[in-house]
Amino acid sequence: MVRLFKHYIPHAVLLLGALDFVLLIVAADMAWILRASQIDTDAGSWLSRLGPLLGYCVTTQAAMIAVGVYGPEALRSLRFACARLLVAISLAILALALLDFLIPGHTYWRSTLLYAMVLAVAFLVLNRAIVGNVLGTSAFRRRILVLGAGARAHRLKELSERDGSGFVIVGYVSMTQARELVPGAVPRSSIADLSAHVAGLGASEVVLALEERRNSLPLKDLLRVKTAGVHVNEFSSFMERETGRVDLDTLNPSWLIFSDGFSSGRAISSAAKRVFDILASGLLLLVTFPVIALFALIVKLDSKGPAFFRQQRVGLYGQTFEIVKLRSMRTDAEKDGAKWAEKNDSRITRVGAFIRKVRIDELPQVWTVLTGRMSFVGPRPEVPAFVDDLDDKLPFYAERHMVKPGITGWAQINYPYGASIEDARHKLEYDLYYAKNYTPFLDLLIMLQTLRVVLWPEGAR
Repeated sequence: MVRLFKHYIPHAVLLLGALDFVLLIVAADMAWILRASQIDTDAGSWLSRLGPLLGYCVTTQAAMIAVGVYGPEALRSLRFACARLLVAISLAILALALLDFLIPGHTYWRSTLLYAMVLAVAFLVLNRAIVGNVLGTSAFRRRILVLGAGARAHRLKELSERDGSGFVIVGYVSMTQARELVPGAVPRSSIADLSAHVAGLGASEVVLALEERRNSLPLKDLLRVKTAGVHVNEFSSFMERETGRVDLDTLNPSWLIFSDGFSSGRAISSAAKRVFDILASGLLLLVTFPVIALFALIVKLDSKGPAFFRQQRVGLYGQTFEIVKLRSMRTDAEKDGAKWAEKNDSRITRVGAFIRKVRIDELPQVWTVLTGRMSFVGPRPEVPAFVDDLDDKLPFYAERHMVKPGITGWAQINYPYGASIEDARHKLEYDLYYAKNYTPFLDLLIMLQTLRVVLWPEGAR
């Protein structure tokens, strides 16, 4: 994987994205020349149309990221990829056509966009048909040697066997006499030179997966492997990189303290984040005010009670604040106290089911973003009663409050809605990853992929 702005991106995704960008340029340029020839006009030099071509490519690829074209499913299934490609390119064309309508004569011909769309779909599908088979082979999967044969090594084995895994395990080395869970592990005592063993397997990385590191850490071996040019990684760091979450089962305070993350340099990023929140929330409120007003009226007519729902939530540094949402439940929904929403929850009104599904109920929270109590991106703000309970049952739960809560977030786009302690535990792992690795780049990635969750709801309740 390549680490870009503290976030890991698989080599396969980078390669596919780069090829897509080139093909989008080609498709847009061919469409431009074709349309110019039809109306018998000069297409101009390539440099003269480079600006519009790049605008088309950037917009289209942003839409592709947003709808999940580069997700694991899209890399595995050509049918899935084609469906997402059609949606992405259609959204991009609509956005560019709107720009052409607002600024006529200075941006894009709608007929050219239509040709570009047809050509782009053909090129990108062909790209996946040809390159997809290559991306699925071990040529693009890192070769990993695991030191250990216990429960942690077994977890790595299961992770490597998942579809879309970016690595293949070429061997296991049993470092202790403890019970082995991975068959075929080679005892360390039978290897004369571990560095030579690593080189012989062609491993590009060694992962330390010992169950007990006290008095068993092979420092001499690791030093030789490291100086031979092979990357050495610790289990928790490896899991964070491969899964996009912090693994609570193996997490200890020392790893959080000494690993990369929680950078003091984020002050500038936080200031930029706040400026963006102010500008974007102000604009979004202006644009969506009619929608909010319309559905507030519909909610009021659909069931008894106020149109808006207000509730105390826990935010930055554990301080409470009030959120405002369009009411989607009956007014007596919490007469017995706050509780998680359930599948087919009887407390949800008819209109409430719809506005939850398309996330319209969240729009009034933009006001909370404008006032600075929330951000567009961050962990989901929870009810104080839930926080007190989860703080007692889940380790490091308070650390998620070191960043502002958000309307959308890393956990929200990677894990479906949860209504149990176990679900909260999984979402906490994603929240800790975000708090640890926050950058504006990650925020942008999350906001783009939020569109995927809206278009294909995954567990909204």
